[in-house]
Amino acid sequence: MFRSHTNGALNAQHINQEVILSGWVQKSRDKGFIIWVDLRDRYGITQLVFDTERTADEIMEKARKLHREFVIQVKGKVIERESKNTSIPTGEIEVLVEDLVILNEAKNPPFTIEDKTDGGEDLRMKYRYLDIRRNPVKNKLIFRSKVASEIRNYLTHQEFIEVETPYLIKSTPEGARDFVVPSRMNEGQFYALPQSPQTFKQLLMVGGMDKYFQLVKCFRDEDLRADRQPEFTQIDCEMAFVEQEDILTTFEGLTKHLLKQLNNVEVAEFPRMTYEEAMKTYGNDKPDIRFGMKFGELNEVSQHKDFKVFNEAELVVGIAVPGGASKSRKEIDQLIKWVQRPQVGAKGMVYVKCNEDGSFKSSVDKFYTHEDLQAWAEKTQAKAGDLICVLSGEANKTRAQLSALRMELAEQLGLRKSDEFAPLWVVDFPLLEWDEETERFHAMHHPFTSPKKEDIALLATAPGKVRANAYDLVLNGNEIGGGSIRIHDQKTQAMMFDYLGFTPEEAQAQFGFLMDAFQYGAPPHGGIAFGFDRLVAILGGQESIRDYIAFPKNNSGRDVMIDAPAKLDQAQLKELHLKLNLKS
Repeated sequence: MFRSHTNGALNAQHINQEVILSGWVQKSRDKGFIIWVDLRDRYGITQLVFDTERTADEIMEKARKLHREFVIQVKGKVIERESKNTSIPTGEIEVLVEDLVILNEAKNPPFTIEDKTDGGEDLRMKYRYLDIRRNPVKNKLIFRSKVASEIRNYLTHQEFIEVETPYLIKSTPEGARDFVVPSRMNEGQFYALPQSPQTFKQLLMVGGMDKYFQLVKCFRDEDLRADRQPEFTQIDCEMAFVEQEDILTTFEGLTKHLLKQLNNVEVAEFPRMTYEEAMKTYGNDKPDIRFGMKFGELNEVSQHKDFKVFNEAELVVGIAVPGGASKSRKEIDQLIKWVQRPQVGAKGMVYVKCNEDGSFKSSVDKFYTHEDLQAWAEKTQAKAGDLICVLSGEANKTRAQLSALRMELAEQLGLRKSDEFAPLWVVDFPLLEWDEETERFHAMHHPFTSPKKEDIALLATAPGKVRANAYDLVLNGNEIGGGSIRIHDQKTQAMMFDYLGFTPEEAQAQFGFLMDAFQYGAPPHGGIAFGFDRLVAILGGQESIRDYIAFPKNNSGRDVMIDAPAKLDQAQLKELHLKLNLKS
């Protein structure tokens, strides 16, 4: 037996008990006649004590050889600790060691394995197995496991069936780039790793599995950022014989359950907002509604004077920053430089200070009167003491720029509190979006999304105005889930492929299996997929997903620990029927 107890389990009730402990040496303090060692495992830390009066000489000699991260086993008696440490559960006791076994020696780690480490991100990713020993990472992985357990328990209680779907599938032309896998047995042919199990879960509905879920790995070969990885996990769900409201109600229940069980937060309402309203009011389709700063459109109260910048703009729009009138000119200039960065792309920013005495001070005073600026304040709901920030230009770009500024200001003002949760459903997305490069429409979600029944006639005359029977669940300014009611009959699906530019032959080659299945009695069905990594991070009070994944990739999509991706040797390439000119 390597251990009778874990290192977080012992307390005053165990005094005088003989115990066996195993773990890693956190640190050692040698005072000559006495040695203290902190022994760590994932459950906590126990202080060990060796002294010359009560410990055998050979054990003392072994103890003097201990260094950080040695793996050891000890036997000893639990005794009361003289200098108690109230910050840890085991702080009332220590273990007087009677026997010590060094199970494995360890090199000095490349960074300090403590909550506050001296290791940079790149170094810690290279030695990720060491980073996992630190409490901040370890606790995030334990939290991830708890979230997964709660999801499985909740959905199973709701009579969902967990079904595994294939990882080696067929490449499809929609969505992000696929990762492809060459087939040794089928020369010149390739599998693709799934971007989602979309068609398989629809086939499960045809098969009568009317409530399906899966915590599933998905793969997308796309540009990366803090909340994106080339491989990620989805909570993938589908239901048959449902309408949109059934799905929204079910997954509101799941979200409420997770918030209550994991964060002890009760959320009463899940507001609904159309895509059009979200874009007009917040400038994006995943607004953070924990704070205000709603957009106020200013065209009608700003384009009647000689200010050419506004007069030539498609959209003039502003937000009221609470308490912002106290900002200095230097601070406002910094905001202007911030929106002019290439990542945001605004040409400039107009500002108005709403002074406490009811007067206004703006960067365009020579063009606008007090009454004009009062109208701006009314449109943006600005109060005395607020700062109005105004951007202008092409409508879609300007909304995106102001949305970025809104989020930046919220960060600066401390309005995005990680312990506050504000969920929101965004509904009625456009079914199709126009792609300037290919000069054709693409599905905003995917080609299996059903159009709103009342909009189907518009497909022939105004396809860009057709709304999808689709919905996204937003939490704290992050899309955590999205789905739709699916097309479930062959005729409508064929029509959708036609509008997306597929010939009948292309549609049959790519999705013939699904079209064929619809001929055998496909029920009305719909579903949703949650980004599990992102959901876990937000529930954990953060937005970056990286530390909630055991072995993440870096921003270049590389695993620097195992050095992947890597080249294949010529023998492997030949076996896979691949001919590459590999340069050393």
